[in-house]
Amino acid sequence: MVVFFFFYLISTQITLSQVLLQNHLASNKIEACLLLTRMGTMLFTFLYIISFFGVNPYSCYYKALLSNAATSALRLHQRLPRVELSQNFLARLLLEDSLHYLGYSIIFLSCQPFTSLDNHVVLFPVFLFALLHTLTGVSVLTEKMGVDNSGLLRFVEREQRKILKLVSYMEIFLMPLVILMTFQGKCSLVTPFFYYQFLASRYASRRNPYTRTAFQELRLKVERIANQPTCPALLSKLLHSMVRIVSRLSPVQYPPS
Repeated sequence: MVVFFFFYLISTQITLSQVLLQNHLASNKIEACLLLTRMGTMLFTFLYIISFFGVNPYSCYYKALLSNAATSALRLHQRLPRVELSQNFLARLLLEDSLHYLGYSIIFLSCQPFTSLDNHVVLFPVFLFALLHTLTGVSVLTEKMGVDNSGLLRFVEREQRKILKLVSYMEIFLMPLVILMTFQGKCSLVTPFFYYQFLASRYASRRNPYTRTAFQELRLKVERIANQPTCPALLSKLLHSMVRIVSRLSPVQYPPS
């Protein structure tokens, strides 16, 4: 009798958790769709890297970018639900991180696939963003179900800064790769200009300062190397010239809202 009552309590708790989860998903349809598209990005990236069971890796590459584009579009709709034909709305739209990564997906969807290693670099930023936000979404769902998620929350808080910093460095190092792929005929001549605009938008982002911080750290490292007595004069001059060029190309920084 006690065993029967014990299993009855467990089944009741599971049923209650399922009801709470269903109610939460039903009342937050966009969040549910975002969770699915982010999981799709991770799945297709994983399938591209592993490439087993006869899966076409390039199909998975494009599907991962499409899933990220869908995520960015949904997130953009969530942030700016009402479209307005005004200068203020356009200014707000251009500052949205989700618009930046929607453009990122479109840029690489319009290019031929690069080498396997290069494609990994293209997919890793969207994969890491999807992973970070999926973990956050799962922690919300487990909380709604009454499950202890303190360990997951601590992990996200501890690793979030590292993940965003890694993503910012990948965004920067993709710029010379895009230029190289353009010379190889895998991108159109306008692709580097579009990617520069993406990178400039990331640099000027109000909500995500990591790309701007990464540029500043790289500048300090390059200048430190160029100023060393053991650095050849020609190399030192070249490094300082690169720093000046990149500094001139840096966009205007917007004050935080």
